[in-house]
Amino acid sequence: MATKQAKKQTKKKRSDTKGAKPARKKASARSGWPAEVFAELQRLYPDAHCELDYRNAYELLVATILSAQCTDVRVNMVTPALFRRYPDPAAMAAARQEDVEELIRSTGFFRNKARALIAACNDIEKLHGGEVPASMEALVKLHGVARKTANVVLGNAFGRNEGVVVDTHVIRLANRMGLTKESNAIKIERDLMRAFSPESWTLLSHLLIWHGRRVCRARKPDCAACVLRDDCPKVGVLSD
Repeated sequence: MATKQAKKQTKKKRSDTKGAKPARKKASARSGWPAEVFAELQRLYPDAHCELDYRNAYELLVATILSAQCTDVRVNMVTPALFRRYPDPAAMAAARQEDVEELIRSTGFFRNKARALIAACNDIEKLHGGEVPASMEALVKLHGVARKTANVVLGNAFGRNEGVVVDTHVIRLANRMGLTKESNAIKIERDLMRAFSPESWTLLSHLLIWHGRRVCRARKPDCAACVLRDDCPKVGVLSD
């Protein structure tokens, strides 16, 4: 009697699940998710680019150093006068720190930044013949230049995909989208470099930064307006 009842219950369970669709994998667990992120964001932002104004590698290096803890908009307001006064590494290397400080004061941390700019340009003059070096190894040896700044210069001024620029927007979006579980910038970059093809690395950072500024903002992400809303795991995002 008990055996017959058990058989009936088993048949009922099978019939209940017969028409059910298999559970969809989370976006972060699907191998095609990174490609989907890149394709959708590229469609949304076909003109994504570095939003710092520059004309050459020297200007981009300076602007990137100034952009630490400062908006690109503010940096772009400061650099025209700065570059008129100091148009090349030689001029910046010979600058008085207090004069540079006065010109960049509104970008914040202006003393440290002025010191870094002058020291980096002295390195460029002494070690690289007045030309900004075009390799990761040489760039990160300049005063005030770490991997993120080097990636910006290499990817945008020299067209070299040596890595992914990981700023606060990229850290936030990479975690929300399930592209990484890390909080350390170096480890996040490593995960992104594994997930995306090398030729996409520079553009990838622009796409994530543009999306972070316009839709996937830190405090109030506009998930309803996001092109990735149906598949994004939204890690750490509180639902309304």
